[in-house]
Amino acid sequence: MNNFPPVGESTEKKARVESMFDAIAHRYDLLNRVLSFGIDQGWRKKAVDLIAPFRPTNILDVATGTADLALAAMRLQPESIVGVDLSEEMLEVGRRKIAEADLSDRIALQKGDAEDLGFADKTFDAALVAFGVRNFGDLRAGLKEIRRVLQPGTPLVVLEFSHPTAFPVKQGYAFYSKHILPRVGGMISRDDGAYRYLPESVAAFPDGERFMTVLRECGFVEPEWHRLTFGIASLYRAIA
Repeated sequence: MNNFPPVGESTEKKARVESMFDAIAHRYDLLNRVLSFGIDQGWRKKAVDLIAPFRPTNILDVATGTADLALAAMRLQPESIVGVDLSEEMLEVGRRKIAEADLSDRIALQKGDAEDLGFADKTFDAALVAFGVRNFGDLRAGLKEIRRVLQPGTPLVVLEFSHPTAFPVKQGYAFYSKHILPRVGGMISRDDGAYRYLPESVAAFPDGERFMTVLRECGFVEPEWHRLTFGIASLYRAIA
């Protein structure tokens, strides 16, 4: 059965995501720190740890946003990192951070779509996506495109929010997502819609075993799943 969304629906979702992140780019890093209590930085470190054994030299960071993950991955001392994102405003924030870190010769950011990356086959030897796959217009098309540009036998690591199942974390996180996150996010970003969208997109995302099934369907092998912070987020690694 073909589960791909209609082309028009995929295009409309990408346009909404681009507009939303353009609007909150100036406060995005602050919001991440406040709304996650700083835990998101540790999550990104764990994501980088999962590609470290492969000693990657050319890394792709899809949905790079303001380049937090790309900057974190520089501790692996790759030759280059390319970050791709739909939002030009997010990329501009990322470019300033990269310039301040004196890494503009090693990290390049460019506007682009996960479903049409524009790179040759087998260009990269690792790929990362942090809090971005749930925003793909077409999840399977985006994953297949990432696999296309990866060398065989190299890793994709995905960091994404998930659904806690244990009491009382499940109930507490549901209350936080529905009542606190949208209110605080809206106050800081001055964009109420963005932080109503976040819990809705997390709820719609096929996390855990379901996402590992999607990875297999897209041609990846050896998928693995690691819960983080009582299941609030998850790390996935699979091999192209």
